Amino acid sequence: MRLSSLSKISGILFSVFLLFSCSSDLDFDQVNDFKLEPVFVANLAYFDIPASRLVDDGGTNIGYDSRDFDIFKNKFFTERLKRADFDFEVENNIDRAFVLNMLLLNDQNQVLQTISFTVPSYKGTPNVIKYPTEVFENARLDLLKQTHKIGFVVIIAAGPPLNSESQGNLKLRSSATAYLEIK
Repeated sequence: MRLSSLSKISGILFSVFLLFSCSSDLDFDQVNDFKLEPVFVANLAYFDIPASRLVDDGGTNIGYDSRDFDIFKNKFFTERLKRADFDFEVENNIDRAFVLNMLLLNDQNQVLQTISFTVPSYKGTPNVIKYPTEVFENARLDLLKQTHKIGFVVIIAAGPPLNSESQGNLKLRSSATAYLEIK
């Protein structure tokens, strides 16, 4: 009986002790310091051009294509973008050298910036070139945010003529990493 009473008293004292827990004042202003910094990775551009489509007469020739780039129409994204990194990889298995220019165009089709890649000719071994990351911050990021189209200019260097029977491909793979800040 005595053990049962002692057990009940101990239980009551323990319960009373739990009522005296530690607490601190709540600071609801901490929500003003809340900041998220998400990072998104997405495909930027891709193409695979067969040599047979690059028909030329052996001189310097130019091929051009442009695509809409409407990511900056989203005001939420544009206002919170703090940095963007573009990564490029070109694979050439055509026996010709190329210069590949990526043009960032505004809504008036004016060139805001040109990014150039020199692509050596194929010599029978794998020819995959990874170019240094293009980083867009500060003033360069402001130019990027004005971009409405991306254009690609392929300049074919002088060499043996390409025709509809020519073998090989010129491939571009690229990605964009976007760094946002949400407060």
